[in-house]
Amino acid sequence: MVGNGKKAEPLPIILLVLFVIAYIISAIRPLDRLAWIGQMTPAVLLVLLLVVTYRKFRFSTFVYVMAFLHALLLLYGAHYTYSQNPLFNQWKEQFGWERNYFDRVGHFAQGFVPAFLAKEFLLRGGYVKKGKLLMLIVILSCLGFSAAYELSEFAVVKIMDVPADTVMGTQGDAFDSLWDMIWALIGASLAVFVFGPFHDSQIEQMWDG
Repeated sequence: MVGNGKKAEPLPIILLVLFVIAYIISAIRPLDRLAWIGQMTPAVLLVLLLVVTYRKFRFSTFVYVMAFLHALLLLYGAHYTYSQNPLFNQWKEQFGWERNYFDRVGHFAQGFVPAFLAKEFLLRGGYVKKGKLLMLIVILSCLGFSAAYELSEFAVVKIMDVPADTVMGTQGDAFDSLWDMIWALIGASLAVFVFGPFHDSQIEQMWDG
């Protein structure tokens, strides 16, 4: 069911309005303007992608909700930067952590949510049949996307000649980019293997409709 004959549903429109409000709030006096620009951009690109493709390819309500929550997480992280998130700074002090671990949550979501989008697009678009090959392609796609994101951060650091921690949030960890990709891999795997059956039921409802 990839046609464009359906009327616009209210929920995606509501989510879009809420995203715009969250975007405005996030833009008000962020901790670091340069970091905010870099870290909010993926949220804007994600929303633009879903808006542009809405008439030609309508994702399930589940995917739109997950994408909205992911976008909120990105805007929240952009406002405070991934390395200075106040909640995780509090937990850092409380539990004696060596670093602010908000970035791990962000990169987990970077694999978790895109896995649903990739799976639904490939399956409902008729590009890959349901099965183990689909799962493998989705997980590898998310891992590749995570790697591309890390490379883009590296490029920004080199081109703009800014401190790596400002853009990449390494917090002194030489293996930070690798850990980011590992958490994206964990997120994608969880989406496919644990939440896969529920997502399948959402896709089947669209086909039945």
